Amino acid sequence: MHAAPDTAAMRAELKTAKARLIEAFAAKGHLDALTHGLAREVDRTLACAWQGCALPSTAALVAVGGYGRGELAPFSDIDILVLLQDAPDREEELRIERFIGMAWDLGLDIGSSVRTVEQCLDEAANDVTVHTSLLESRRVAGDAGLYDRFSARFREALDPRAFFTAKLLEMRQRHAKYQDSPYSLEPNCKESPGGLRDLQLIIWITRAAGFGGSWSELESRGLITEREARELSRNETFLKRLRTNLHILAGRRQDILVFDLQTALAEQLGFRVKPAKRVSEQMMRHYYWAAKAVTQLSTILLQNIEAQLFPSTSGITRVFSEHFVEKQGMIEIVNDDVFIREPNTILEPFLLYEQLPGIKGLSARTLRALYNARDKMDVHWRRDPVNRKLFLQILKQPAGVTHALRLLNQTSVLGRYLLNFRRIVGQMQHDLYHVYTVDQHILMVLRNMRRFAVTEHAHEYPFCSQLITNFERPWVLYVAALFHDIAKGRGGDHSTLGMADARRFCRDHGIDEEDTALIVWLVQHHLTMSQVAQKQDMSDPEIIKRFADLVRNERRLTALYLLTVADIRGTSPKVWNAWKGKLLEDLYRITLDVLGGAQHDPHAALQSRKEEALSLLRLEAVPEGAHRELWNQLDVAYFLRQDAADIAWQTRELVHHVNAPTPVVRARPGAISNSLQVLVYVKDRPDLFAAICSYFDRSGLSVLDAQINTTRHGFALDNFLVEHSDPEMHARDIANLVERQISEALAQAATTLPEPSKGRLSRLSRSFPATPRVDLRADDRGQYYILSVSANDRPGLLYSIARVLAEHRIGLHAARINTLGERVEDVFLLHSSALNDNKLQIRLETEMLKAIAV
Repeated sequence: MHAAPDTAAMRAELKTAKARLIEAFAAKGHLDALTHGLAREVDRTLACAWQGCALPSTAALVAVGGYGRGELAPFSDIDILVLLQDAPDREEELRIERFIGMAWDLGLDIGSSVRTVEQCLDEAANDVTVHTSLLESRRVAGDAGLYDRFSARFREALDPRAFFTAKLLEMRQRHAKYQDSPYSLEPNCKESPGGLRDLQLIIWITRAAGFGGSWSELESRGLITEREARELSRNETFLKRLRTNLHILAGRRQDILVFDLQTALAEQLGFRVKPAKRVSEQMMRHYYWAAKAVTQLSTILLQNIEAQLFPSTSGITRVFSEHFVEKQGMIEIVNDDVFIREPNTILEPFLLYEQLPGIKGLSARTLRALYNARDKMDVHWRRDPVNRKLFLQILKQPAGVTHALRLLNQTSVLGRYLLNFRRIVGQMQHDLYHVYTVDQHILMVLRNMRRFAVTEHAHEYPFCSQLITNFERPWVLYVAALFHDIAKGRGGDHSTLGMADARRFCRDHGIDEEDTALIVWLVQHHLTMSQVAQKQDMSDPEIIKRFADLVRNERRLTALYLLTVADIRGTSPKVWNAWKGKLLEDLYRITLDVLGGAQHDPHAALQSRKEEALSLLRLEAVPEGAHRELWNQLDVAYFLRQDAADIAWQTRELVHHVNAPTPVVRARPGAISNSLQVLVYVKDRPDLFAAICSYFDRSGLSVLDAQINTTRHGFALDNFLVEHSDPEMHARDIANLVERQISEALAQAATTLPEPSKGRLSRLSRSFPATPRVDLRADDRGQYYILSVSANDRPGLLYSIARVLAEHRIGLHAARINTLGERVEDVFLLHSSALNDNKLQIRLETEMLKAIAV
C-alpha cells in the first residue's frame, strides 16, 4: 500500500521551489538555471504524485512538448503523456484520472493524453501536432522498458520528408495568422514570424531528420556557418529571456508583448531611458531586429535542410546570367564572393526576382553572400549611377514591386541603400491607430498602392483600380509611398522633413522636374485630403475651392486620393471603413468637377443626389410625390451629407410621419461588421442629442458616426452608426430592441440627465494617452460655432460631451464623429446666441475638457 500523498504540502513545496528559482534568476540572470530548474521541480513533484497514486507498473509517465525538452518558462503549460502497454481497465482508468486531477490540484497547468504505443503511432501519423509533441519526449517516471520500446518504434516510423513538408505548411498558416510580419506593435514573441516557434521548428525538423538537435550540431554538419550558429544562439537566448521575464511580470502565461507591460519589461531587461527614446521603444527595436535576424537565418537553414532532404530537386534548372542561376525555384549566385568583387551586382537578384515568373525568392547561398557583403554597401555603393539605375528599375517594374521591397528590407539591403529608411526599421508609433512599426507601415502602404493596379484585386476598391489604370508612370506613387513617413521619429514635422529626403532621392536618381514636384508635394500633403474629408464641411464651396486651389490639377488630385486611401488602409484594420471611403470619394469627385471649370454648386449636387434617391424610391414602390412633404423641410446640407441610398431609406421610413407626435426610430445592419445604422426622427429639444447618447452609453453601444440634421419645422433627423459588442446576437433582434428602447426613452418627459459612465480606456490608450484638446470658435460667416474635440476614445465619451452641451442648452445643428482607432476627433456645429458671451465660451471649454478627461 502506498501512503496517500499530502497534496497541500506538495503544492506548497513546489510553490516555494519555484519562487526560489525565480528569485535566483532575478538576482543572477541565469536563464538555463531557471528553465531547467523549473522542469526538474515539476519532474520531482509529478513523480511523487505518480508513485502516490499507485499507477500500473507497466505504465510510464512521459514529458512531451516543451516540457519534454527539459525546460519550462515560469507559467508554461505542462504537457504529459500517460503511456500504457494495453488499454486500461476501469480500475486503471480511475487511478489515471486521480493522478491527472492531483496534478491540477498541485497548481500545474496540465495538458494530458493517455495512449498505448500503438495509439501514439496512429495519432502521430495523422496529426503533425501530436507528431511534434512526441518528438520531444522523455520519461519522468514508470516503466523504462515501455518508454524505450515506444521511442524505438517512433523513430522507425519517422518520415523526415513528410514531417518537413507538414511543418512548413503549418508554419505558413501560423505566419499568415500574424499577417506574415513580426512588426506588429504588440507581437507574440513565441508564435509571430521571427519568434521562438520558428527556431523550435528548425530543431524539430533537424532532429526528425537525424541532423542534430542544437545549433552547434547543425554547424558541424555544414548546414549553417559558425557566425550563423552564434547569431541563432544569441537571438534565441534574447527571445527566451524576454518571454521568461514577461511571464514573471504578468504572473501568468503571457507571450504577447502588450503595451501595458513593455515599459516594465524593458526596465527588467536592463534598458535605460535615453533622450527622445523610451525604454519600451529601445527594447522593441531590439526585439524587431532579433525577429528579423531569426527570419533571415531560418530561411537560410530551411533551404539547406530541404536541399539535403530532397537532393534530386536541388540541381540548376535555369541560367540567368554569368552570376545568377535558378536552384529549387530560388535565385542563386554562381560564386560566393561575387557581391564582394562586384558590388554593382547586389541589387540584380531583386530585379530578377520581379522579372522572372515562378521564382520563390533568394537561395540560402545568395542570402548568406548578401550578409557577407554588407560592408560593401557603403556611401560609394549608394552613389554609384549603376546602382541608382537598378533601384529605380526595381520600383518601375510592372509586377513584383511589393515582394521585392519586402525582400530588400528583410535582407537589410533597403536600409543600407536608403539610410533614412534604416532609421525607421523597428521604429514604433504612438499615435493610437497605427498597428505596425514605421517601416512596415510604409511597406504596407506601398502594397496597398500596388494592389490597386493588380487585376485580381480590382473588386476590393474598384474606383481606385480604375484611377490607377489610367495614371501615367504609377511608379511615381510608389516613390511617394516610400517617403511619406520616412522622417517619423526625428522630431519636427515628418511631412516637411520627408520632403527634403524625397527631393534628394529624386535628384540623385535623375527623376525629371515634373515627377519630382509631384512626389515632393505628395509627401508634404499626404495627410491633407483625409483632414479635409473627415474634419471639414464639404458642402461649403469655400472649403472645396481652397482644396482645389491646393491640388491644382487632376493628376495631383488622383495621386493624392490614391495615396490617402492606401495610407489609411495601411494603419490598422480598425481605421478604414466604408464611411471614410465615401467621404474621400465624394471629395475627389467634387474637386474634380471644380478643377474641370465647374463652380462647386451645392444646388446641382443636391439635384443629382435627389434624382438618384427618387430612382431608388420608385424601385421600392413609394408613391410618386410622397417624398415632397418631408423634403421641403430639409436643407441643402442634409442632401450633401447623405448618400442617395440613405436618403431613400430615411424618406421611405418617414413619408407618413413628417409631423409625427411621437418619436420615429428605425435601425438596420450597418456597412461595418457588428454595426447598426440608427435613424431618430423627433421634435427637437435642447437635450435630445444627449438623451440619445445617454441611451447608447447605458446600452454599451459605441457611436462610430453621427449625422445630425434639423428640419425647417423644428424636427431632429439624426442618423447614427453604432457598434455593438455581441456578434452572437442576430442583427435584426438588436435592431428591434434599439428601436423600441430609444422610442420609449424619448417619449418620456425630460428629466435630469444621468451621470455618464466612466468607461475604462483601452490598454493602448492607457499606454499612450493623448492630450485632450477642445477648440471653440465662430465659423467664417458667424452663423454657427464650431466645437472641435480630440481625445482618447472610451465608452461614454460622446455622451459626456453631449451632456455638457445640454446643460448649457446649446443647440446642435450638425456633428461629425470621427473615430481613428483609439482616438476620436469630433466636430460639432453649434447654434446658440448665448455663445456670443466670451465668458460662456471659456466656461464651456473648461467643462468640456473636464468631461473628456479620464
